[in-house]
Amino acid sequence: MRRGLPSPTGAAMTAQPLSKSRPDPDATLRALLGDVLGIGPDRVAGFNSATELFGALPEFDSMAVANLLTGIEEQFDLTIEDDEVEAEDFASYGSLLAFVERLRG
Repeated sequence: MRRGLPSPTGAAMTAQPLSKSRPDPDATLRALLGDVLGIGPDRVAGFNSATELFGALPEFDSMAVANLLTGIEEQFDLTIEDDEVEAEDFASYGSLLAFVERLRG
């Protein structure tokens, strides 16, 4: 039997296997939006498929789009090519989620 490693508090820690499942696109995208836009989780949780993003939220500017694309690539282990991105993908939360799901195949 393997012993757990001590934590800074002195309690034993046990290693947990990494999840092999694909990340939940909705939860991951909401977390990314909160981080990139600097808005709270309660506000992001209120987004529905019709919530307008680019052009409607002052925080959602061109720099936010670039940072969001980088975050999507990192979180979903994707490479996004320029020709895969359309302005309409950022119009609403629903279109952004559909974009992520399309990229994931």
